[in-house]
Amino acid sequence: MTPRSLGRLLLVCSCTIAPISALAADCQVLETLDIDTVSIVESESRESALLESRFGPDISLPPHCRVAAVLSPSNDSHIEMELWLPVDWNGKFLAVGNGGWAGSISFSAMAAGLQAGYAVASNDTGHKGASAAFAVGHPEKVVDFAWRAMHEMAVRSKRMAEAYYERPPRLSYYQGCSTGGRQGMMQAQRFPADFDAIIVGAPVNNQLALNATQLHRTKELIENRAFALPPDKVQLLHDSVLAACEVNDGVQDGFLDDPLACDFDPGSLQCSGAESEMCLTPEQLSSVEDVYAGVHSGRGELLYPGHAKGFELGWRMPEEGAEPRALQIDATRYLVYEDPDWDWREFDLERDLARVRDKAGYIEALEADLSEFKARGGKLLFYHGWNDPGPSPLNTIDYYERVLATMGPDQDDWMRLFLMPGVGHCRGGVGPDQADFLGAVEAWVEDGEAPHRITASRVRAGELEMTRPLCPWPEVARWNGEGDPDDADNYSCRE
Repeated sequence: MTPRSLGRLLLVCSCTIAPISALAADCQVLETLDIDTVSIVESESRESALLESRFGPDISLPPHCRVAAVLSPSNDSHIEMELWLPVDWNGKFLAVGNGGWAGSISFSAMAAGLQAGYAVASNDTGHKGASAAFAVGHPEKVVDFAWRAMHEMAVRSKRMAEAYYERPPRLSYYQGCSTGGRQGMMQAQRFPADFDAIIVGAPVNNQLALNATQLHRTKELIENRAFALPPDKVQLLHDSVLAACEVNDGVQDGFLDDPLACDFDPGSLQCSGAESEMCLTPEQLSSVEDVYAGVHSGRGELLYPGHAKGFELGWRMPEEGAEPRALQIDATRYLVYEDPDWDWREFDLERDLARVRDKAGYIEALEADLSEFKARGGKLLFYHGWNDPGPSPLNTIDYYERVLATMGPDQDDWMRLFLMPGVGHCRGGVGPDQADFLGAVEAWVEDGEAPHRITASRVRAGELEMTRPLCPWPEVARWNGEGDPDDADNYSCRE
């Protein structure tokens, strides 16, 4: 759930100099708008602007009206948001999501939407900083983070866009990954009228369960070092998985196209005699089997699914003497005990997961009945990297299958899932991790063209290295046996 370049962006603006343009005049009018629960902090015309980032090339922004506002849906709410309204508008609205515990506006995602001609908005979910410390003594702010901030922003942004353009957006889209994926699922479940299409990437829809089970596993590995794998044995495991299963793909590219078809038995690596770097001890093998199987309660209930084979190099193995990551601790530390000094060594999985769900279970987006969203013509596109070391792609598959179990087996006219081979959390990894999901839902909603395959690319150092088709689950991309295996045109989607 790591925020991706959030709060690390500097905006340099070259704004209008007299005479004041019609754009500037219209933009300033927004400051006089009287919208319930909205305080316009600033509105300014930008004839040109540059979004600078330490982590990538600068982004040139087209002329637009920038609106900064504060939303106050409760007495303890202070949700900061921005809405960018392009001069050359495509007539549509786009909301973008957050990462981790949010706490900042997603400027880089806004920039991409603005360049595509969207009126685009983002918010900080009602607090500053990337931890859950904001929750202590502020239950209304937890509600803002859970679901209210995104809904309020969507409704108020469309009202401001209508005032500026003198017509409402003709279509509204949402796009987000990680926490942003959970936010999108929450919109479909709670507010089915807010968006015409929702793009959900690598969702942490059951965030409390993910945090608790991650903390449980990390705590066990810190306290019982015999169960931890050193880096060379993680590499051994990964190499063994690929050696056993990559042949199924027909292409040797360093990742698995269909991890669920991999029948590699990690027991084959167990040491038969003295321990060496080429085998696993019984304790290490136990950890491997657990990471694939998932975390279960004492009664055998699956609390969170395991990871797919092929993910191993992303396995977050704590070093000796390390402490769990803040993302794993914060839900319990701040939502349950409301104590920044709470000792994670006192954590008990079943007790504390039950407590955090009792106090803030509304953070999780679990409802599988999406009939209202479907009935109004909504489209829902999921994607998830098979090598994600955080939220498991098996968890996303589980939710997708629960929707089918609830609503019936034939739902691909409005809902589709795309798994991304070799891809980590949201982006990154060894597989092709860049795809135009927004373009896919535009064609789906506006032209009636359902996404039968979406081309993904792997670009490194500015060079295109490969393309692959992403296929709607449960189809898998298979090389046709001829042509360049790094060219998506030489693949077919097959059951």
